[in-house]
Amino acid sequence: MKTFESNPLLDRLPKHLKQFIKPQDYDEYTPINQAVWRYVMRKNVDYLSKVAHESYLIGLKKTGLETEHIPNMYGMNRILKEIGWAAVAVDGFIPPNAFMEFQAYNVLVIASDIRQLEHIEYTPAPDIIHEGAGHAPIIANPEYAEYLRRFGEIGCKAISSSRDYEMYEAIRLLSILKEAEGTPQNEIDAIEKKVEDLQNNMGELSEMALIRNLHWWTVEYGLIGDLNNPKIYGAGLLSSIGESAWCMTDSVTKIPYNIDAAYRSFDITKPQPQLYVTPDFAHLNSVLEEFANTMALRTGGLTGIQKLIQSNALGTIELSTGIQVSGVFTNVIAENNKPVYLQTTGKTALSYREKELVGHATSYHSEGFGSPVGKLKGINLAIEDMSPRDLQAYAIYEGERVTLEFEGNITVSGKIITGTRNIQGKIIIISFTDCTVKHNETLLFQPEWGIYDMAVGKKIVSAYSGPADINSFDLITHVPSSTTIKAQKNSKREELESLYQNIRNIREGKTPVMSIAETFNAVKQNHPKDWLLSLEISELLNKDNDTELLQKVLIHLEKLKQTRPEIAHLITGGLELIFENENVN
Repeated sequence: MKTFESNPLLDRLPKHLKQFIKPQDYDEYTPINQAVWRYVMRKNVDYLSKVAHESYLIGLKKTGLETEHIPNMYGMNRILKEIGWAAVAVDGFIPPNAFMEFQAYNVLVIASDIRQLEHIEYTPAPDIIHEGAGHAPIIANPEYAEYLRRFGEIGCKAISSSRDYEMYEAIRLLSILKEAEGTPQNEIDAIEKKVEDLQNNMGELSEMALIRNLHWWTVEYGLIGDLNNPKIYGAGLLSSIGESAWCMTDSVTKIPYNIDAAYRSFDITKPQPQLYVTPDFAHLNSVLEEFANTMALRTGGLTGIQKLIQSNALGTIELSTGIQVSGVFTNVIAENNKPVYLQTTGKTALSYREKELVGHATSYHSEGFGSPVGKLKGINLAIEDMSPRDLQAYAIYEGERVTLEFEGNITVSGKIITGTRNIQGKIIIISFTDCTVKHNETLLFQPEWGIYDMAVGKKIVSAYSGPADINSFDLITHVPSSTTIKAQKNSKREELESLYQNIRNIREGKTPVMSIAETFNAVKQNHPKDWLLSLEISELLNKDNDTELLQKVLIHLEKLKQTRPEIAHLITGGLELIFENENVN
């Protein structure tokens, strides 16, 4: 059985991303879920038409999102295909690198669950309202869509720390527990404290933590235009009926968007006290480029490899010849603030231009890889820059026994078997037999270990997260520590769902099981705390000009506002839609 709508963009996704995709079981959406979607979308379209960037409403039409029904991923994919994007369903938060890599492939990740009625205004858990109604419409703007793709391309290369993954797992669990009904408060308090403790003890922020901040203050919570009268484009604001209104007040500080946003952390569980305003979408790209210039991806060097060692995760360094070493880096020897020897432990692969070199797979380099970096001592010409005549002069030649002394007191002594060149003719690997490698008197490689393959490069030009060639490693390893908790089913809940379905049937011209009056009496008697169904009933009665029953429903809603003040503004907002904007569909 197919689990997602085929689309050329989805067909080219690598296997390690496909592991996060789950089927969207549309039948799991209940009548209450549909009513929640409808309420939020009707409120959003009404309010956001005044405060959102113009691309939002245009995008709603282009992406085929309707106010009446939760979007079907199959339908969304057909429509998104026309603007060069695709969508996949996932279970809640996925690891940040994977999330960004999806974006790099022009694929929108959509958490297909939907928030509970109790969290209709805001949920810390990603859901289809946030992803579908927030992210999808705005990507219809080509300039913004390119920013999102480029962000994913750069962001998935950002190097994480082990703390980042701990934080991801903690936030994922917190969002699940907060969204689930009936979670004991002490459980929420405990995981909130863990998130807070982690936030306060992250140490120096990793590249991934910094770029996630940029993502938060733009893609999720960005404002655009004039500082004094900005418009909304961030998905977190577009999908939150509470925060989209609050963010426009003077209670929220507005700051001109710049690279400082990377160093401003956020709390996912609370409304944001300040927001950044970009003058236009082009400015987002210039700040992203400014940040990318600080990343090891572009700076390489000693700090680049040190970041990979600290991450304790699979990463890649690229040398000046273009050869790429992918593995878990565990050691670097440095002199004068320059790396002179690099070392991985465990499975390692060598690549060139993101393609694994023949004979240099993880099965061959199964126990690690080490190589000097830099120039030979006392020789201005680096090995990579030597002509065939130069190489012969220094005895770097097949069949010759040679001792190469590198800067930083690294020596490689052995008999040269062969060399591998890149497409430009530069030598990128020299293979030795009977080889000894030392740093001063410390032994780094000895003849009994077999053939020694030395990567050639005078400097590290790039260091980044993940492998150079995604096919070199088995990346299908993701097992989330927590899964989304579904709403509990019981007879009372089932009855309420059937009442919602009945009103939906009446609105859609289908045969109802009971009349509007009977439905209202049932909800009032058996579900006195429910407010959304009475709003939907008011809407139908207003259309039918049934003023007598409408008056009774309005009195009931007024009492609910008194007994449940926390939802009074939601009722008021819903009634405004009915009586002030009767043309809203």
